[in-house]
Amino acid sequence: MEKPFVNDRGFIKYPCRHCLNNASHQLEYLESHIFRNGFMFGYNQWIHHGEPATANAGTTEAGPSGGIHERDEMFDVLDDIISEDAVGGPSSNEQYDNLFAALRSELYPGVSYFSSLNFLVKLMHLKVLNKWTNKSFDELLKLLKLAFPKIDLVESHYEVKKLMTKMGLWYNSIHVCKNDCALFCKENSLKDTCPVCSESRWKLQSGKRSGKNVPHKVLHYFLVGPRLKRLFATSKTAKLIRWHSTGKSKDNDIMRHPVDGKSWQEFDKRHPQFAGDVRNVRLGLAADGFNPFGNMSLSYSLWPVVLTTYNLPPWICMKAEYLMLSLLIPGPHSPGKDMDVFLRPLIDELKELWVHGLDTRDTAYENGVFRIRAVLLWTVNDFPARSSLSGWSGQGYRACPTCNEDTPFMRVIGKTAYFGHRRFLPTNHHWQSNLQFDGRTERKCPPHRFSTTAILEQLGCVKIGIPGKHPNYGGVKRKKGDDELNWRKKSIFYELPYWADIELKHNLDVMHIEKNVCDSLLGTLLADPHKSKDTDSARRDLAKLGIRHELHLFKDGNKLMKPAADYTFSEANRRKFCRFIKTVKFPDGFASNLSKNLAQNDNRLLGLKSHDCHVIMQRLLPVGCRSLVSKNIWSTIVELCTFFKQLCASTVNVLDMVEAQKQLLLILCKLERIFPPALFDIMIHLVLHLPEEAILGGPVHIRWMYPFKRYLKRLKDYVRNAAKPEGSIAEGYVVDEALTFCSRYFDDVEMRFNRPDRNDDGIHPTRQLSVFESQCKPLGKQSYVELDNNARDKAEFYILNNSPELEPYLK
Repeated sequence: MEKPFVNDRGFIKYPCRHCLNNASHQLEYLESHIFRNGFMFGYNQWIHHGEPATANAGTTEAGPSGGIHERDEMFDVLDDIISEDAVGGPSSNEQYDNLFAALRSELYPGVSYFSSLNFLVKLMHLKVLNKWTNKSFDELLKLLKLAFPKIDLVESHYEVKKLMTKMGLWYNSIHVCKNDCALFCKENSLKDTCPVCSESRWKLQSGKRSGKNVPHKVLHYFLVGPRLKRLFATSKTAKLIRWHSTGKSKDNDIMRHPVDGKSWQEFDKRHPQFAGDVRNVRLGLAADGFNPFGNMSLSYSLWPVVLTTYNLPPWICMKAEYLMLSLLIPGPHSPGKDMDVFLRPLIDELKELWVHGLDTRDTAYENGVFRIRAVLLWTVNDFPARSSLSGWSGQGYRACPTCNEDTPFMRVIGKTAYFGHRRFLPTNHHWQSNLQFDGRTERKCPPHRFSTTAILEQLGCVKIGIPGKHPNYGGVKRKKGDDELNWRKKSIFYELPYWADIELKHNLDVMHIEKNVCDSLLGTLLADPHKSKDTDSARRDLAKLGIRHELHLFKDGNKLMKPAADYTFSEANRRKFCRFIKTVKFPDGFASNLSKNLAQNDNRLLGLKSHDCHVIMQRLLPVGCRSLVSKNIWSTIVELCTFFKQLCASTVNVLDMVEAQKQLLLILCKLERIFPPALFDIMIHLVLHLPEEAILGGPVHIRWMYPFKRYLKRLKDYVRNAAKPEGSIAEGYVVDEALTFCSRYFDDVEMRFNRPDRNDDGIHPTRQLSVFESQCKPLGKQSYVELDNNARDKAEFYILNNSPELEPYLK
């Protein structure tokens, strides 16, 4: 070939019998492809390799062995997949033989524009989008073959899934000790017993190993590197990876993405070589447990570990299509303190991606090969999971991970209250000497934020524990030393070379904090017998502190009387507030139907979800409580709700967060003067640190658990075999991952990336007068209304004065 035609990506089309001029690869491997597969039939005029086309040269057919239209989208899909695998050396096409066979096969004799593979992929998309069962899909395939005997289709959903997995990215199955002591990989891969507790790796029957070796537990690990390479395999996502460098805010005080946060910027200053290539990836990690069996009484906790790519724009980086499942930690029990055992393969790969990187082909620009590197920015978890990942216990007197050993606390009856926020005020503030808080003056100095160096010094005193839950090894409770504070372990994340210098390592989840604050406030205001913090013990705490004597319990004969508090609604006001909640109407999709959460007697709310509390705190509670309690109480509640609304905005101002930090101290101190100390659990105290984390990490809506919780629902839908939920999820995820990649190339059918909005009203016919134009379609049956003379005159006046089309006639 004297004048090879190389495309703008640096690839050349291969005229072998396998690729049929539809797949493009590197020029240096062309000869080996033709030698191995043979030259394609019918390619006599080399129109794809520099020879000019004539009238007899067909450009749409692939030859006698093909017969499929060249514009079939699946050619582009396989081209990008094979090009991705070819980075670093020639790739073997053996694993793609079945795919190419389905691609070369006509769906039906004479249908040259639709391959069998194209049809199957789009049919699988319909199954996923509309949640068909596997059985219904099998029945549909049977019906198609019965109606069209010559149609070229597989027999069952199982065969389609096998075909789809060849386009997906696989996973590794790693055996785990039954007591979570160790993984059977690397140096332990050939062992039959646990190196820690000596328990057998395999399930035993009657004390003996069965004929087939069956492990007790299996960890499913989805490699991160190949999934990052796939982001660059198509230009549709490769361009978006650079968004963080071109779309960041130009105003230093405005934050709309983590790139605008202080933590990201400080990392770039410490690691300029990493920041120099905008294609290097910043990751966030989330882990949470869920029951894969839904509402069944069976207790089971399965923990996925999910990664998100923060290089992407804020409106897509948290969507399910861009989240990556990296680990599937098996149940039935949560990993707890042994989370590091399961994180080992992920941490090893993250270290490799940081130190050495991975050769990747960038299809968006120059199509050159570069070495991609990745960094883990932070984790996003609820508070209990945060303890498992960070190593700092969220219980006890020092539960706050930010205040550390300076956590303000007070021991009340039956619990620990995190009370005493006036300590954070300036030392000369007049509230420091006020006795209405807890009956004494505040003499302690304001706490200071612990630096990363101080945290490392504390971790140096933590003793290394034995992993696992075996009662004779890792399950033995050990007594902590005073110098260990609340540290239970040194997290495995510190093995990452950059982790110790990151200031914001583990995010406080605003979703769960807001829900707990809402539950505590609503339960106390509505005097809910199950959620109210205004209990008899709380009143005894007030008597013990010698404050608010009007609220102390007293005896009336043989009865113990509890005076009504001004911070709780009366019976009539409780019904009024609940009726207000019941009658509120929201736009479609804004909130759930809160009227279903009202009790039968309309005096309390039951079963509120996290998003319900989100809507109540920011929209309903400030309005609903205004006339039901005294001004100093509702004004304080409104200030707290306004802060959450400001915090959860899509765009955050740094100066607003600095001011909110000061105001939040006063709000918490006001709450301490209103409510009993029992109200102040750790969640209310953590509100104090949310503005500071917003300054470090950027907007909250990219750092909370809402998108990950919705993603768990998708994983739960993968479960088809209740006996093997982990395996069902792993298999379903791989197929869904391949379908998501393919859907980026389809425009002629409804796919995940071109689905219309929930309330898409379409295109409306234009009206003769612009005053009558509307962006939404009317609902219901049209009706005619007869206007009186007065209303008619007003309508005509409005139309004449608001219609530009009539101006020439009015002059």
